[in-house]
Amino acid sequence: MDLNSASTVVLQVLTQATSQDTAVLKPAEEQLKQWETQPGFYSVLLNIFTNHSLDINVRWLAVLYFKNGIDRYWRRVAPHALSEEEKSTLRAGLITNFNEPINQIATQIAVLIAKVARLDCPRQWPELIPTLIESVKVQDDLRQHRALLTFYHVTKTLASKCLAADRKLFYDLASGIYSFACSLWNHHTDTFLQQVSSGNEAAVLSSLERTLLSLKVLRKLTVNGFVEPHKNMEVMGFLHGIFERLKQFLECSRSIGTDNVCRERLEKTIILFTKVLLDFLDQHPFSFTPLIQRSLEFSVSYVFTEVGEGVTFERFIVQCMNLIKMIVKNYAYKPSKNFEDSSPETLEAHKIKMAFFTYPTLTEICRRLVSHYFLLTEEELTMWEEDPEGFTVEETGGDSWKYSLRPCTEVLFIDIFHEYNQTLTPVLLEMMQTLQGPTNVEDMNALLIKDAVYNAVGLAAFELFDSVDFDQWFKNQLLPELQVVHNRYKPLRRRVIWLIGQWISVKFKSDLRPMLYEAICNLLQDQDLVVRIETATTLKSTVDDFEFRTDQFLPYLETMFTLLFQLLQQVTECDTKMHVLHVLSCVIERVNVQIRPYVGCLVQYLPLLWKQSEEHNMLRCAILTTLIHLVQGLGADSKNLYPFLLPVIQLSTDVSQPPHVYLLEDGLELWLVTLENSPCITPELLRIFQNMSPLLELSSENLRTCFKIINGYIFLSSTEFLQTYAVGLCQSFCELLEEITSEGQVQVLKVVENALKVNPVLGPQMFQPILPCVFTGIIEGERYPVVMSTYLGVMGRVLLQNTSFFSSLLNEMARTFNQEMDQLLGNMIEMWVDRMDNITQPERRKLSALALLSLLPSDNSVIQDKFCGIINISVEGLHDVMTEDPETGTYKDCMLMSHLEEPKVTEDEEPPTEQDKRKKMLALKDPVHTVSLQQFIYEKLKAQQELLGEQGFQSLMETVDTEIVTQLQEFLQGF
Repeated sequence: MDLNSASTVVLQVLTQATSQDTAVLKPAEEQLKQWETQPGFYSVLLNIFTNHSLDINVRWLAVLYFKNGIDRYWRRVAPHALSEEEKSTLRAGLITNFNEPINQIATQIAVLIAKVARLDCPRQWPELIPTLIESVKVQDDLRQHRALLTFYHVTKTLASKCLAADRKLFYDLASGIYSFACSLWNHHTDTFLQQVSSGNEAAVLSSLERTLLSLKVLRKLTVNGFVEPHKNMEVMGFLHGIFERLKQFLECSRSIGTDNVCRERLEKTIILFTKVLLDFLDQHPFSFTPLIQRSLEFSVSYVFTEVGEGVTFERFIVQCMNLIKMIVKNYAYKPSKNFEDSSPETLEAHKIKMAFFTYPTLTEICRRLVSHYFLLTEEELTMWEEDPEGFTVEETGGDSWKYSLRPCTEVLFIDIFHEYNQTLTPVLLEMMQTLQGPTNVEDMNALLIKDAVYNAVGLAAFELFDSVDFDQWFKNQLLPELQVVHNRYKPLRRRVIWLIGQWISVKFKSDLRPMLYEAICNLLQDQDLVVRIETATTLKSTVDDFEFRTDQFLPYLETMFTLLFQLLQQVTECDTKMHVLHVLSCVIERVNVQIRPYVGCLVQYLPLLWKQSEEHNMLRCAILTTLIHLVQGLGADSKNLYPFLLPVIQLSTDVSQPPHVYLLEDGLELWLVTLENSPCITPELLRIFQNMSPLLELSSENLRTCFKIINGYIFLSSTEFLQTYAVGLCQSFCELLEEITSEGQVQVLKVVENALKVNPVLGPQMFQPILPCVFTGIIEGERYPVVMSTYLGVMGRVLLQNTSFFSSLLNEMARTFNQEMDQLLGNMIEMWVDRMDNITQPERRKLSALALLSLLPSDNSVIQDKFCGIINISVEGLHDVMTEDPETGTYKDCMLMSHLEEPKVTEDEEPPTEQDKRKKMLALKDPVHTVSLQQFIYEKLKAQQELLGEQGFQSLMETVDTEIVTQLQEFLQGF
């Protein structure tokens, strides 16, 4: 590209690309895309975005195109890679002037320089760091700031590289520039502290911005730039200096009020100091050991004493608490049970911790956490009144403790209590002791303190196991508190029911459950919504517990279910509806079929809720989960839900519909349980299967569920299903078998095996295209035992239950292999006998014996030649399935099933699904369960004897090992 003429053209197209008119925008974007690979294009972009007289939007777009181009075309091995000459020119141009006046564009330029540095620095771009260092020294404010901004982004990017060679380069860089970075930071920090009282807000903000950027650079160098940072005096000097600087900056916050323009930047800088300490502790716990004492003294004084009053703010308190927590919990600082096995570094750190966490210090921390930080704040109480549902959706999951005060204080309390429980248990018990009996509803402070102490007792439940007689406390103290209905007592009603939920799985006598259920029924009718929602949560913990007993719960089921359903209707927020649905689901799951009389209202409401939640996919997931448990509870009666249920399954499992991304997994589970509980096939249920083919193409982690669904249809209505869908299904299976693992192949073939078992006539015809590869796998001796076992199972079904089809398959394979049918049959039997040990399931082993025996009687020389192998397999089969009656000494086939056997279902077991019943009926027709192997062998041998005559038969028997013949005779006694 000729730069001048090209610049004009590119500038024109970039201008069009910033247009709001799509007719102008689209062609411009297409043109820019074509230019991306043209030599000189990025030089033109550099000219455009460094020309400050041009339109800001055009320059912004030029920077973005340049930045994206680095990812695509800067590497030497990339297709259409930039030439080395152009890259050299671009690198030089990028660091010529750090004078970009627009902040957002300056940041983007800094980021793109860092992207180039990631690939080229220091080898191809040795001058970058020296240029940046020189540029941050200049007196021009703008140039200095832009150079410092770039310096930070380059350092951040280089610090993030993980390969050993890259780490080594960064270590070299860090040791080379660390002194400079420290002096730069100290200079800007001192400048800020001198200017802070000047009243010149612009100058203060400018120097604070430089302080922040230089500290960001130091953070990356300190945390990522040294293998053993404790051996570097400058690094440790900087880290020790942080505490003094933090004090200075916190004092500044007294004079810089919350409405000051500098306030946000000041708080960011204070937080960044704490991040340096936290990151360093995380990456270098042993190098941090000299800082443990100072960190604990600093954090505890600012968070748990008067020192912090007037200067601390919420995010700073959270950071300090996280620092304490990380030191308390750090695995590197915990000696093993045998002290002598611990490293000296661990023992040193442990000693410092023990010296700091004395009884008075621990007691003070514990008391302050409970009596100060656990108290419900004015803001929280206001939120309780104005937005009760928002109040209940507390930030307690995941990493919220890293950022939010309440979860942070609770996690710190749990960790400290766990670590020092022998010291702190008496402290907490004493706090409990002072709160016996009811509390005056007029004394709000007393109510809130009791709420805070109960919170602590709930959080420390596991640690207090041996110290609290919870059952007595529940009866004598907690139950009466739940019965105080005064409106001002509601924080305690909510806290007590939460507290019981915490103790349920720790220590709660089973006999007390009915009393708790009674209390829950009352609280689900409480006048306060927050109390009702918390009660629902505790109900879930109670029902979900290992010691839950259905018989105790049933008397309260109708009331609870009705009240939960009312709560579901009353709440309006998506998150709260999801929460209540999960509780309902849990109840339905635990009581199973006992739920049937009470679900009418829910069944009527769910379609409306589904319609209302069109924009809320997570709520729809909760509805799907509820439906899964509902269908399992209703069993065959779930057929009445089909007008709503089937369209829901249809939508959730249709990969052409956008919501499937969220709903697919639960939708497939619902589809499966619907089939398992369906009493009969319906046209609508059959029609949903149209969704299956695209699902199989996805080959995702949901394949296993898909196979179960296909099996469900086969068991439910094999003829109708196979006639409608087998051709497409067979094609999908053929494609799958080529590309999935051997484990996946086994899953596919098990479906085919089920089809052959359920429908011996139609099954082999429908899956005919798959059977040649099964036959070939047997002949060629498939090397994976599990796959071979499945091959033999499939072929055994065809051979035993559809002889004519087996003959036609053998004929087809003989043509394929260009061999005689008899020769091929002989090879197959030989391989079958050889690989019998691959088959581990007794059913398949018996099937193999029955299948090979079905070739008898025969005068075919090949079958007679393999007679010995057939008998060997048959006797192996007898050993697998025959059990001896100790009284009569006779043998009986243990796999035979009678129609009379009705399995008894204990209370803990789930009742059989409709599919379980179908499988039982299928088993009653399956030769494996209806034909006595003993009798079958006897009849086949007798028929063979009649065919060949006594002498011919004896000759045939002589080919069998005498030991095998002896075992066979023993099994056949009495025939």
